Amino acid sequence: MSAPNPRHARTSSAGLENLAVPVGTLSMEAKLVDVQPKEPGWQFEPKWDGFRCLAFKAGAEVVLQAKSGKPLTRYFPEVVEAVRQAAFQRLVLDGELAIPEGESISFDALQLRLHPAESRIRKLAKETPAIFILFDCLLGPRNRSLLDAPLTERRRQLESVFGKIAGDDTFRLSPYTREASDAKKWLNRAGGELDGVVAKRIDGPYVPGVREMLKIKCLRTADCVVGGFRYAQGTREVGSLLLGLYDDKGKLDHVGFTSTIARADRAALTKKLQKLRKPPGFTGNAPGGPSRWSTERTGEWEPLAPKLVAEVRYDHVTGNRFRHGTKLLRWRSDKSPKQCTFEQLQQEARPSTLVANVLRR
Repeated sequence: MSAPNPRHARTSSAGLENLAVPVGTLSMEAKLVDVQPKEPGWQFEPKWDGFRCLAFKAGAEVVLQAKSGKPLTRYFPEVVEAVRQAAFQRLVLDGELAIPEGESISFDALQLRLHPAESRIRKLAKETPAIFILFDCLLGPRNRSLLDAPLTERRRQLESVFGKIAGDDTFRLSPYTREASDAKKWLNRAGGELDGVVAKRIDGPYVPGVREMLKIKCLRTADCVVGGFRYAQGTREVGSLLLGLYDDKGKLDHVGFTSTIARADRAALTKKLQKLRKPPGFTGNAPGGPSRWSTERTGEWEPLAPKLVAEVRYDHVTGNRFRHGTKLLRWRSDKSPKQCTFEQLQQEARPSTLVANVLRR
């Protein structure tokens, strides 16, 4: 599949305009699939739970760029300096910015970096320095574009580059496998620090801005108490359910939401929910207004007596909350609400061996 035209998000920065792969080149993206490919010809890599980043270097000038094309440079000064000190005049590397926390990585710590105050960013850069996990090389040190080169050649170049910059603790080399069974083990054993597994064609080029890779998510299920609901905007029918889990003190904490309610079921479900309305809904952490955790447009919600249990599918837990919206799978009338505890999410708290090995280098 050919790349879209133009291939860049915007005009390159001054001083970097002579790079064969200029600033503004977009990251190659992944298409979500339910099943990983099993036929030969694929390379599998961990999909790290960080900030996707392209790093551009020309002499002393460095730009860090997010997947969206927006700059990340000011938020990660320690990574900028590490790339600047790398023993190459020109480089363009693709990878993931992450912040280690023990033998795991913390997405919350990354989010804290997106702060308007430079003094705050500098402080966090010293207290919780980020690492750059590398998984692709778009430009060789001699300013040769590798966009059209097969993945095998790009990986060889990446390993050669990494061999010369590995002395800097900022850099990590992401592992890979070409065995589908190994990739399956990564999916099954990974904790919350992995977002899944990415599959790339071994002979495929790097296509900026196009979903040429495949992404297989780490999906799990949990039984949650429905502690409240929100009406859909402009209607008096349920739009989303607010989910809760009991902590070790018996308090019901709000952990996320699901809005995947079949349209045909909404009228009957609304009537059922209205009969269960009873404050406080959540006896621990309660829902607030709209935030980065939610795409819902209103902060108003209706509290419910803790009677209903729903099984939902989720991908990530961060800070004892589902980071994204969940998918409603079924109602669990056979399960007591008090059985819906945080113990179900223990797997998220266990770092995988894969992650620990990369962090230990």
